[in-house]
Amino acid sequence: MTFALDPVIAAGIEVCRQPPVVPKRLSMAVSNNTVMSDHEHDHHHEHVDESVDDRQTWARRRREGVPTNKQLLVIACMDERIPVEDALGIELGDAQVFRNAGGKVTDDVIRSAALTTNFFDTEEIIIINHTDCGMMSAPDDAVREGLQAQAGDLDAADLDPSLPELNIGDADIMDWVKMTDDIDEACAAQVEYLRESSLIPDDVTVSGYVYEVESGELRRPGDRVAEEISERQV
Repeated sequence: MTFALDPVIAAGIEVCRQPPVVPKRLSMAVSNNTVMSDHEHDHHHEHVDESVDDRQTWARRRREGVPTNKQLLVIACMDERIPVEDALGIELGDAQVFRNAGGKVTDDVIRSAALTTNFFDTEEIIIINHTDCGMMSAPDDAVREGLQAQAGDLDAADLDPSLPELNIGDADIMDWVKMTDDIDEACAAQVEYLRESSLIPDDVTVSGYVYEVESGELRRPGDRVAEEISERQV
């Protein structure tokens, strides 16, 4: 036997089944309170303050005695094909980078290395020379003639305009230019020049590498693997 509910009673039951209606203004207030509760300790100004502090520390590195991230000085050839940062796996802030023709240890390299190792807490120096270096692209006579054509009397040329007293004495001008005959021997020699300098602390680590422009990789001086594996063994 079935019973039919009175329509009024049935309507009342259906209304009871519906969720309560929360006023829109009250609903928004509850939602906002929940968000504020979840983030009450994570104000955006804290991130801004941290960024400002980081920039100020970056700007004051030398004044506050902060060394490079890796406490590293890199001396490399100025050739545009050497991606120093990529080759060494370093980023901005990791190292000081000094570049000149040939990646040679000149008087200015000694000056810079002496300052950073004695006063900026630099503990390591890496030298990067490279294959197909422009310092191997011409004989001494051709370089000498080119410089003479520009400057005239090379003995009277200023090596450092801010220090006229600086000269090479009885040395040949090509000793100052420092052309390269063998890149591996040259790289090893630069390492020794730094290791033997009285201005560089003995506990500073000095290393040298040859960057192969043909392969895009570094190798140690003397490790010419490509030559070894390209010739018949006898």
